[in-house]
Amino acid sequence: MLEPKKIKYRKQQRGRMKGKATRGNTIAFGDYGLIALQPAWITARQIEASRVAISHSMKKGGKMWLRIFPNKPITKKPAETRMGKGKGAPEYWVSVVKPGRIIYELAGMNEQDARYLLRLASNKLPIKTRFAQRERGIKYEGF
Repeated sequence: MLEPKKIKYRKQQRGRMKGKATRGNTIAFGDYGLIALQPAWITARQIEASRVAISHSMKKGGKMWLRIFPNKPITKKPAETRMGKGKGAPEYWVSVVKPGRIIYELAGMNEQDARYLLRLASNKLPIKTRFAQRERGIKYEGF
């Protein structure tokens, strides 16, 4: 599972997910990308499941870049615990994804194979996504 090696604070507040992605919204490394169309918390397990789906089908036919990292701890109190006595212990890690964020990038294959692989990854994620190409316009603005 992905998680940070070291963090400044053990527990974080929930925060807001309003607005579009201002960073990570361009295809920087590969030729094809998977763009998020909705805001969400994507857990480390979901990221790993979609990464494995791509790499199993891709075999050695191309290169993949993971453009998100789960660096936000989500806390949870134990079951059947009374209210109060502070915030719960960190349970899992999430990545905050806003609309327009590139999640995966692929290179070294044709468009049909890239579409197939990114669709496999998209099925493992809890949000709507869209396929993007580098030459058809790098930045995605249409929401």
